[in-house]
Amino acid sequence: MFTKLKKKYSSEDTLYNNILLLSRNKLFYTEFDLTDTFQNRIHLIFIHISFLFIKIKRIKDNQKYKKFQQNTFDLLFNKIELNMRENGFGDVTVNKNMKFLVKTFYNILLNCENFDKKSYEFKNIFFNNYLERNNQKKAQINENLIKYFDKYNAFCFDLSPDSVLKGDFNFNYNYN
Repeated sequence: MFTKLKKKYSSEDTLYNNILLLSRNKLFYTEFDLTDTFQNRIHLIFIHISFLFIKIKRIKDNQKYKKFQQNTFDLLFNKIELNMRENGFGDVTVNKNMKFLVKTFYNILLNCENFDKKSYEFKNIFFNNYLERNNQKKAQINENLIKYFDKYNAFCFDLSPDSVLKGDFNFNYNYN
């Protein structure tokens, strides 16, 4: 009787849900001392998904990956828009914020390009620009956050393209 109620999720939904789980990891808000705000969560989602988009972008001449990337992009921004509306934002505010968020996403995406080749100083400034910390004195040093995203970046580029396409990945970071 209840089998009809089960919803089949697309691979884009699966990927989005996995990214959402990563961005809600309590490690960010405890060990890395990030403030638990809507803006920080959105930026964490953008940073996490940027590495996967860059991975997909490097696959040459494959329309199914480009379509997947576009569908994921559309889903991501639709979910953000719905969330903003559920939080009581009106049409004008949502539209204004969505334009700003799309611009922010592309800036983050560009900054994540060749992340492994960027200097420690660049990464530190990058995280200070996009992620707000509870303790501003500690905010100047993002060593643990940089280590996390260095490992996440390496993890993403070790994934097979089909794993990304299925949205099937499990990144576990050991903080030590």
